[in-house]
Amino acid sequence: MSGAGGLAWRALHALLRALLCLQRALLAAPRAAAAVVAASCALLAPAALALRPAGPAPRRECGGGRTRRRRPRGAALGRQRWRPDGRALRKLPVHVGLVVTEEEPSYADMASLVVWCMAVGISYVSVYDHNGIFKRNNSRLMDEILKQQQELLGLDCSKYTMEFANQEKADQVLNCQSTLKVLSPEDGKADIIKAAQNFCQLVAQQQRTYTDLDVNELDNLLSSTNGFPDPDLVLKFGPVDSTLGFLPWHIRLTEIISLPSHQNISYEDFFSALHRYAACEQRWGK
Repeated sequence: MSGAGGLAWRALHALLRALLCLQRALLAAPRAAAAVVAASCALLAPAALALRPAGPAPRRECGGGRTRRRRPRGAALGRQRWRPDGRALRKLPVHVGLVVTEEEPSYADMASLVVWCMAVGISYVSVYDHNGIFKRNNSRLMDEILKQQQELLGLDCSKYTMEFANQEKADQVLNCQSTLKVLSPEDGKADIIKAAQNFCQLVAQQQRTYTDLDVNELDNLLSSTNGFPDPDLVLKFGPVDSTLGFLPWHIRLTEIISLPSHQNISYEDFFSALHRYAACEQRWGK
């Protein structure tokens, strides 16, 4: 015990002895005894509190001035139901587009959406915002997805693998169950213009004729979605009633479901949208 602590304990001991002596002297007066007991408590309590060992300061989780959102305790239970949830749906989209029309995208919430897509068994996922923020900060989004994969899937993480199609090395992940592509407006109309220019050059070089241009030919010329099927479902987040340039050629037969925001979205909201898609009747333009 430190010197200051020893002195404090000795002072407290002396005070206690003085109070006990005063108590004995007043035992003959019951009313006074009650007053002494009350006075003793009032005097001893502050001293005891002052000498109580200080515990660790309460933890405050914060970052960048914002309170950090804690994951619900139900995440462990959630990972046990995600795959069965996917199997329970009457139909599951092969390719889901996650389109953010809000001005401030959330990397953590988008990463959760991507990991949930993986967990329920969706094979292809496209992430898009009309300002190209996610694509410009692709590495940050990838890091957040890997982090969320560990937090949400836990030990089951090894069962869910994902290929990042935007990476330069396409063979980074083998035998992957899900493939992710991050898109921006340059992958929409600009890509169609580029594909048309390339086709005109092939015609000028007599490698193609204008009669060769059809849906399949244009699909092959579009580089932004090479190897990706057309989206079956687009989840659009935000108040804008538009997909704001997201793959205009590819979504002609796509089911589009609007949600208020991707920020603080729950798994229940996500799965409810999948359930709506599974229940809808697609007429394929008929």
